[in-house]
Amino acid sequence: MTTSRTTPPEVTPGRRRRWRYLAAFLVPAVLLVVGGRLAWSWLDPFGGQTIDRSQPALLQSIKDMSRFEAATGTFQVVVDLEKDANFLPDAVKGTRTLFVGAGGVDAYVDFSAMGTNAVTVSPDRTEATIRLPHAQLEKPNLDNSRSYVFAHQRGLFDRVQDFLSGSPGDQRELYLLAEKKITEAAVASDLRARADANTKAMLSGMLKSLGFKKVTVEFTGEP
Repeated sequence: MTTSRTTPPEVTPGRRRRWRYLAAFLVPAVLLVVGGRLAWSWLDPFGGQTIDRSQPALLQSIKDMSRFEAATGTFQVVVDLEKDANFLPDAVKGTRTLFVGAGGVDAYVDFSAMGTNAVTVSPDRTEATIRLPHAQLEKPNLDNSRSYVFAHQRGLFDRVQDFLSGSPGDQRELYLLAEKKITEAAVASDLRARADANTKAMLSGMLKSLGFKKVTVEFTGEP
């Protein structure tokens, strides 16, 4: 029994020449585009200066505060965000970013939510009872000076796209994810319980300094 061996088709000299001509055209074209962009960004032939023509800040409203900032928690989180492309390896298309987000969360007690009978005083004015809602959490306040991109990996296509666009990637998604994770950490912590305790101590000390011998602070509703 004999087996037949197939030989690959030979590349004709004309096809080789066409590929060489195409490569000879594409390589200088790519180098010309890249070199021109680098020269334009380095030389800046038109020069330039930055002029701040912003108008003064306009005060729109003033609102009286009716709450007690009782505690502040400082948090730090590492966001690991990866975006992959279907059917393409990460080295070709895809990004992975490590972002360090740091910021604080304030816990406060809203005195405006107190009911009409929130404060009761004994007839001899020696005892007082105060009923308050539990502490709430403010939105996280990220510190830009301590929040930064720790590592950023990009595929070949993403590098070319970023280079040609000349603008850094949008970091809004990273900040939003950091805020979300810090909020979850604040909810799981004892920050609100600490705020309740601080508010109780503040009100007890203030009323006792006014002559009340016994002060009771009660928190209503869900913690």
